[in-house]
Amino acid sequence: MTTIDHLSLGVPDVAAAQNFYTDLLSNLGISCLASGEGFAAYGRERVAFLLLSPFDGGAASAGNGAHVAFAAPSRDAVSAGHAAGLAAGATDEGAPGPREAYPIPGVFAAYLRDPWGNKLEIVHGGFSA
Repeated sequence: MTTIDHLSLGVPDVAAAQNFYTDLLSNLGISCLASGEGFAAYGRERVAFLLLSPFDGGAASAGNGAHVAFAAPSRDAVSAGHAAGLAAGATDEGAPGPREAYPIPGVFAAYLRDPWGNKLEIVHGGFSA
């Protein structure tokens, strides 16, 4: 049994966010498995990540100190995902490269901010490896 059932991010425009995340995540073998009014759901074989309009009707906001880390199948996929994110409107928060701060050896990762300010990590060799 997995520890985390799913993660979600609130976004102000689900359709725009779906376009961004579809471009970014396709490089990692992650696709949109379902979408509808106010949501888009992504995963490989099951839904693990969702984009949502905030249920309370308030403004979507990024969490300070929070980020979502997407597992990449290779170092090349980390680089391709990072490049796709930048091309789709993300800002760079850390170019692809080794990450010695991890407590395990061989981690290769990149960091981005999506157009709505959410911090994202694309990681190969991380905790899920």
